[in-house]
Amino acid sequence: MMLPDNPLEFIRRCIREKRIQWTYHVNMRMTGRFIPREAIIGSVNSYEIIEENPKDKYLPSYLVYAMYNNRAIHILFATDIQGDNIRVVTSYYPHQGDWEADSKTMRK
Repeated sequence: MMLPDNPLEFIRRCIREKRIQWTYHVNMRMTGRFIPREAIIGSVNSYEIIEENPKDKYLPSYLVYAMYNNRAIHILFATDIQGDNIRVVTSYYPHQGDWEADSKTMRK
């Protein structure tokens, strides 16, 4: 598996250039969670990687924290270096019971 040299910049570039694949899973989940695609695209400047999984099953993946309309969201991206695109795997609003107040640190 090829890893991006700078995962955050790779993800941001793919979003800005609309080199995005929306998985079936994320389409189903975002509808039920009331997260519009605009929340993912429009929050690109606030992205912060909070977890990395470079050896994920199919492609290296990165859990990203973002802010949209003053609300924290998490987005799981898979990076496809060879295809020069990212895949949005899932997105959700972090649950306060699972995350610290900063919504970036998993509770132990």
